[in-house]
Amino acid sequence: MTDHQYQIALTLVPGVGNILIRQLISYCGSAENVFKSPMARLLKVPGIGGITARSILKHDALTEAERVSQRLEKLGARALFYTDKAFPNRLKSLYDAPVLLYSMGSADLNATRTIGLVGTRQATDYGRRITADIIEALVPYDVLIISGLAYGIDIAAHRASLANHLPTLGVMASGLDVIYPTIHQKTARDMCVQGGLLTESQPGTKPDAHLFPARNRIIAGLSDAVVVVEAAAKGGALITAEYANNYHRDVFAVPGQLNQTFSAGCNKLIRENKAQIYTSPRDLIEALNWDQPPANLQAGRLSHKNQPPPLPVDVTDEESQVLALLRQATTLHIDELSWQSQIPMGRLASLLLSLEFRGFVRSMPGKKYAVQYT
Repeated sequence: MTDHQYQIALTLVPGVGNILIRQLISYCGSAENVFKSPMARLLKVPGIGGITARSILKHDALTEAERVSQRLEKLGARALFYTDKAFPNRLKSLYDAPVLLYSMGSADLNATRTIGLVGTRQATDYGRRITADIIEALVPYDVLIISGLAYGIDIAAHRASLANHLPTLGVMASGLDVIYPTIHQKTARDMCVQGGLLTESQPGTKPDAHLFPARNRIIAGLSDAVVVVEAAAKGGALITAEYANNYHRDVFAVPGQLNQTFSAGCNKLIRENKAQIYTSPRDLIEALNWDQPPANLQAGRLSHKNQPPPLPVDVTDEESQVLALLRQATTLHIDELSWQSQIPMGRLASLLLSLEFRGFVRSMPGKKYAVQYT
């Protein structure tokens, strides 16, 4: 069996979720080693009891994983485990991130710039026009547009992206071979040429109510910012916005007319300070600092003139680690910095604040940080 087949198998063991899978990999070293570990070793893993250990050792999941792998091959799709280089870095540090994703198409899941565009399934002409305007304005910035392939704002975002030759990613609440709604099959095929499809559900999975909120968290996690174009007072778009806030992503809402059903959700987000008001594409571009390319970059390299100063001596080991990562990457989102440094978010925020006060780092729009050049 391949590494990916063992990894797929882990997700198919009854009672083993994303957190336990990470625990098992941490203790055993690899997915393959999990299935080859004796009962006594498995029982030492926190959260693994006798029933779960026996389920692992029965190896039924390995047989099913081979079938899943064959279906992926027929689809021209791939499985991405959280330890893979191509796995989305924006998801790796999230507390409820999936450990395995199924992907199809050409989309770069680690694109430099990403925007999530979501909204009601019953979009108005106004909502579709705003969606198209946003995407057209983002063309010069080579942004990956992310949405959920649903009716309304979602499909308008995907189609406008295709029309403007921007890559677009559809995050699904079903298997890659179950396009929902089916009327969007042609658009989904086009997206696989100019973007792609992504899901955490194995092939053959039908869309079910509980899968949609889970899908929404992936949209939020992959996005540098989420824009809610139109939304009722309750619904999936507001769930996506809630996840985005929890993940420290920027959230924008397009204001709408009072007493209009699909303006209520956006206006509510703005009123409750859960979203910034969207008035023009400039709001996004300035908030994410996309109009200010790093001054120290020349042809992708640090110029001699703008080389960062040596690391200061009066820093702790953790602070030194943070500074080294920032020097290497130029800028980093706080989530990515937390994942790379393995410093918990609360502790990292305190370290960054201290470094900023002392003039070693500067905070940037979009919850990103950079070394302070002098």
